[in-house]
Amino acid sequence: MQGLVNFQSASPQSSSEDTSKPAAAPQVPVAGILVTEKAIKRIRTAIAKEGISPAEGGLRLGVLGGGCSGLSYSIKFDTQPRERDRVFTFDDVRVFVDPKSFVYLHGMTLDYEETLMRQGFNFINPNSARSCGCGSSFGA
Repeated sequence: MQGLVNFQSASPQSSSEDTSKPAAAPQVPVAGILVTEKAIKRIRTAIAKEGISPAEGGLRLGVLGGGCSGLSYSIKFDTQPRERDRVFTFDDVRVFVDPKSFVYLHGMTLDYEETLMRQGFNFINPNSARSCGCGSSFGA
């Protein structure tokens, strides 16, 4: 599809003599966003449950006006990227971000947390000047 920019996450190689195995370091964002291994596993499972083809579909991240602090995060599944989306690939998981949302999401990390008190995705966003207690709203 024309207008797509594809990024591949990269894991640095171990500096030891055994170069056949990649290092266990976290994935480094090539340009834009980072998705942790825990989040990748959860996205992969959810995409399968939704019946979306991982080769064509993926997770859509976005920013909407509104929320306690002025902006709120949007997260949903999509069957394919839109023409101007940035497409990030982490292993076999694709993440779509529209150009307007990318302005606010550039440099962020998507993580997944599962504890006794909380279960869900965490947006760790350096562009957020303030946030509220709900965790899904922020101000730029």
